[in-house]
Amino acid sequence: MKPYTAFFIPAGCPHEYYSTDESWDTHWIKPSGKSCPDMLKALGFDKPKIFPLSKEEITYLDHCFRCMHEALLSDKVDGNFRASGYLYSFFIELSRLAAKGKGSVQIAPAVTKAIAYIDENYMKQPGLESISKAAGVSSQHLCRLFRQTLNCRPMEYITKRKIQAAKMLLAETQKTVDQIAEETGFCDSSYFCKIFKRFESITPSQFRSIEQAL
Repeated sequence: MKPYTAFFIPAGCPHEYYSTDESWDTHWIKPSGKSCPDMLKALGFDKPKIFPLSKEEITYLDHCFRCMHEALLSDKVDGNFRASGYLYSFFIELSRLAAKGKGSVQIAPAVTKAIAYIDENYMKQPGLESISKAAGVSSQHLCRLFRQTLNCRPMEYITKRKIQAAKMLLAETQKTVDQIAEETGFCDSSYFCKIFKRFESITPSQFRSIEQAL
């Protein structure tokens, strides 16, 4: 397995894979449900597949992956339904990439560059100007591309990214709310709690209690 490689393994198919490097990163999805086999077959995922992707394609698929994860962590009534929608979109895009060999993502390169830059710097609260510079387009054009592609503005995406990182820390560590607010780039814990509740409808402490009870 080389970097930026995607592979699909049908249920019940014996397999083994490993990296030739000392360390590597994998994102995996295991879909299930009565309609899953028919959906996968219709999209061409009924046999093992291995195909390379570009860094830009990985970046966009990673965004879809995070949306699924965020929907499941939200613990809202419609969380599973929203995650299923993201999963379907993910597989539709993946099937197009697999069918064409090379990517067919209809995403402007500026958006993938901006997402990659934000993912690396969200805790520093990068400004629109620096993001636009990294993307190689004007701020106005970048905002337009974000609305068309992700249905939000770049600065809103930064906030969502920070909230997602905070949820991971709340669920997987024992760090205090103050520590998490600082690590994810919020100016103070009270502002962090305010923004968190705006997006999740519950406080960080309530979210942690729910996660610990699962």
